[in-house]
Amino acid sequence: MERNFFEEKNYDKVDFTNSNLEKGEYERCSFTNCNFYKSEISEVIFIDCNFISCELSMIKVTDTTLNGVKFRNSKMLGIHFEDCNDFGFAVSFDNCVLNHSSFFKKKLRKTVFDNSKLVEVDFTGSDLTSSIFTNCELTNSIFSNSVIEKADFRTSFNYIIDPEANRLRGAKFSLPGVIGLLDKYEIIIE
Repeated sequence: MERNFFEEKNYDKVDFTNSNLEKGEYERCSFTNCNFYKSEISEVIFIDCNFISCELSMIKVTDTTLNGVKFRNSKMLGIHFEDCNDFGFAVSFDNCVLNHSSFFKKKLRKTVFDNSKLVEVDFTGSDLTSSIFTNCELTNSIFSNSVIEKADFRTSFNYIIDPEANRLRGAKFSLPGVIGLLDKYEIIIE
């Protein structure tokens, strides 16, 4: 089956809620102020694309390829990133709201989460080696059997990470944030 190929196209203020994005391969394309709410973008390939100020909540991403994709100022509630194609999976997030999303067993090595809200996000079984969480809120996010080695959480907050249930060697935390590593012990720190 021949795939449609789109290169260096700019999509501005397009509403994909009534008609889904055309299946194909999108390379170095930009999507700005687009609405994808509950859209089906399964089996679509995105390479070096930018999503800026988009509504992406509840999108379906089964076998979607996200390679070098940057999300900025976007709302991305309830996305199951574990359904994406694992091959070449590489994303970054800047000032995004990813609440209730899931990265279950996803390889996220060196992923950058910048100024983003990650409330109740599932990182169970994820590989977050050398990832950077800069000024991110992680309230009720789940870290279990996760590899968090060399990850940087120094400016992030409200995380609870059990050192006995995750691999943390070389991870960086700030002094106030360390309290989130001791939560399960129900001790009082003043």
